[in-house]
Amino acid sequence: MASTYTPLGVEKMATGENAGTWGTKTNTNLEILEQISGGYAVQTLNAAGTGANTTTLSVSDGSTGATLSTRIIILGAESAQAITGNKTVTIPLDVENWYFIKNSTSGAYTVEFKYVSGSGGSVTWGTTDKGWKAIYASANDGTNPDVVDIGMGNVTLTGTETLTNKTLTSPKIGTSILDTNGNELFLLTATGSAVNELTYANAATGNGPTFTASGETNVDININPKGTGVLKSGTAAVKVAGKETMWVPAVAMYPNTTSGCAAIAQTELSNGPELKSLDFDKDSDEFAQFAVAFPKSWNEGTVTFQAFFTANTTNTGTTAFVLQGVALADDGDLNTAFGTAVGPTAKAMSGTANDLAVTAESGAVTIAGSPSTDEYVFFQISRDVSADDLTADAKLLGVKLFFTTDAANDA
Repeated sequence: MASTYTPLGVEKMATGENAGTWGTKTNTNLEILEQISGGYAVQTLNAAGTGANTTTLSVSDGSTGATLSTRIIILGAESAQAITGNKTVTIPLDVENWYFIKNSTSGAYTVEFKYVSGSGGSVTWGTTDKGWKAIYASANDGTNPDVVDIGMGNVTLTGTETLTNKTLTSPKIGTSILDTNGNELFLLTATGSAVNELTYANAATGNGPTFTASGETNVDININPKGTGVLKSGTAAVKVAGKETMWVPAVAMYPNTTSGCAAIAQTELSNGPELKSLDFDKDSDEFAQFAVAFPKSWNEGTVTFQAFFTANTTNTGTTAFVLQGVALADDGDLNTAFGTAVGPTAKAMSGTANDLAVTAESGAVTIAGSPSTDEYVFFQISRDVSADDLTADAKLLGVKLFFTTDAANDA
């Protein structure tokens, strides 16, 4: 009578068999049992190619193999353990064992561990799920075998513990982290049925919560909302550094001495507001100037602008305003040329006299003079009649300047 084998390949020697090789076979059986009880194996998945998405682990009767090990590390076959598609690892139908398996592949693809056939369950590592899983493979009746993720269990930390590069998954709602005095530091809570919150509480009465960066000398703390979300305090949005606007009315401007526009004019309409405007002629380029001292939080970069104007005409022609600037520091030479003039697309009037016209936002206006903090910035605005066709004076009401800040305040 010949030897028989268990599902995991242990040889069951028949009476009178294997004379002279019994010791060798017994040693192999012991090695198989050792691998089953505490073995370690590395399994490289099949490389990309036809039929390569499935890697089959098999049992060779009377020999060791990855299917027998209780610990398996799964690697990719491509560069840096990468996999280029979703992968499946299968075991034979009659194998019943428990495993600790680590997915050490890279790439945003899944890895599934299951029996070679049958309608039973399987265990899958998600596209970003890299790490260990505790798994039990139950052969059952051989038709619907189950592979079950039994979890890594709960870990209770007592005394002084150091967590290095560890991920806490699915913490229980209401779980808190306390300091050594029992003061609550972090609390995971829920509002309603679906809103998760992380509460940072004060460690002691009278002390407000503090987030402190450590390590290098200058370290930012980043809080990044997602999509169209905004950073809020309570229910109000928190203002952050970024794009800002500044309104400069026509009354804050003055015509150039040479080729200047008309002096400030006041127009009384039959209803509502009276207009203060600088009128720019239709036949030649005319100029006006104004100056601002930007806040210290300005990033000293380019600016853009929109011109607000009107015209006392039913003509639907266009008007083109352009802007140029120069920045001057303390002891700087005021006799310095402006930078390049830039303007938005010429804006057409509506065809109704004294209607408001607002241009699109211009392209970037580069300010000459190497802008820095605490500088005085002169601007010159003009009507470029070669780029427009309005057959009337364009009455400038003001300019909205757009600039960018890169600091929280002007300290």
